[in-house]
Amino acid sequence: MLIDIKSRLDEPEIAELLEYSIFPDPVRLEQTLNDYKRSEELELYGYETDGKLIGLVGFRIGPGRVMELRHIAVQPDYRGQGYGRGQILELIHLKNPAEIVAETDEDAVDFYRNIGFEIVSLGEKYPGAERFRCTYEVEPEEEREG
Repeated sequence: MLIDIKSRLDEPEIAELLEYSIFPDPVRLEQTLNDYKRSEELELYGYETDGKLIGLVGFRIGPGRVMELRHIAVQPDYRGQGYGRGQILELIHLKNPAEIVAETDEDAVDFYRNIGFEIVSLGEKYPGAERFRCTYEVEPEEEREG
């Protein structure tokens, strides 16, 4: 189940999960945590099962109900079991975005592709690192239920 964890940013387990979704760099991790603390528009939800935080997803919703996924992570022991996909599906239900966009690297692009995101290469944005834009058009609520 997804729960709002923005008020719990000082908990070590949240920093640990967030670190899985960014380049491992203590300065960047601290900056990312501060971004969530300071920004009204950034949201952070955790995925709990049996009272244990096993995943998180950070995002913002912009004009036109476009959800920009900023961070998504699942504890290593729980990967490959559908929790990442579950977080995205639950977010669609909770926030009703028109579209979801994410930018990622080669390591995570298959995760998005397997869920049904359209993938476009952005080329080498950083030396030696190809980046990808992932886009998912969300069906309107009434079409999903019918």
